[in-house]
Amino acid sequence: MSEPADTGTAAFCAGLVREADFDRYAATLFVATEKRRPLLALAAFNAEIVRVRGQVSQPLPGEIRLQWWTDLLSGAAHGGAEGNPVAVELTRTIADHALPTEPLTRLIEAHIFDLYNDPMPDWTVLEPHLAETEGALLALGARVLGQGAGQAPDAIEHVARHAGIAIGIGRIVARLPYDSARRQLYLPNDVLLRHGCDLEQVFGGQSTPALRAALAEVIAEARKHLDQALLELADLPAALRPAFLPLALARRDLDLLASPERDPFTPFERSRLATLWTLWRASRSKAFRM
Repeated sequence: MSEPADTGTAAFCAGLVREADFDRYAATLFVATEKRRPLLALAAFNAEIVRVRGQVSQPLPGEIRLQWWTDLLSGAAHGGAEGNPVAVELTRTIADHALPTEPLTRLIEAHIFDLYNDPMPDWTVLEPHLAETEGALLALGARVLGQGAGQAPDAIEHVARHAGIAIGIGRIVARLPYDSARRQLYLPNDVLLRHGCDLEQVFGGQSTPALRAALAEVIAEARKHLDQALLELADLPAALRPAFLPLALARRDLDLLASPERDPFTPFERSRLATLWTLWRASRSKAFRM
């Protein structure tokens, strides 16, 4: 195991995740204390990758920033990790927990999609996209929690894929007001077209019956993946299950997002108190308890 890194880098990552991705920050509060630091390092890395889209006005500068992270993982980054607290914590976590870098590289590649306003074609593209982003973080988190506890890599990947798709779809539906305002949609375009959605109406924030029908289909698909993930979670070693606590938030959110009275363009907000309460209750349930 590597020598303990400066705790200042760990504090930086914790602060970044707390502000940029409170769901993942809150989930780390319900795992063993010694496991929080590596989980926060992974979440901070993800936050850095996700926020590239909002930091650039053109795709090329964004691709250059993402390439730096790809180079870092391959050991070819100019200047290495020094000077970047997230990079320091990430490389430490990879070394300490023998994590594979391929999933992190694929996560970066998947987020290149964010830099362009191309439509998400269909489920055959969306599901792998969510598996390589949301799912990858869950799988790596489970590896961290399960180190030394007997892991089943294939089983972890299978649960993580279903969980990542369920969680990712919930985020996509919740973020519809924000994404549509910048003319970017992650909803499967074939589903929208099959229900007769006018994309200009979607970009204009118009809640039409066609859009509601499309969203109902998408949410129903998310629930199928959620149910399958929870079913398979029971077969994983108990030590790994807290890595999948965000499923509890997804279950709550999907129920609220599916309400027929809800305007899909009303910003979806979940208070931090509701987030913590949901995770606390889940952490004490049989499904997620260590």
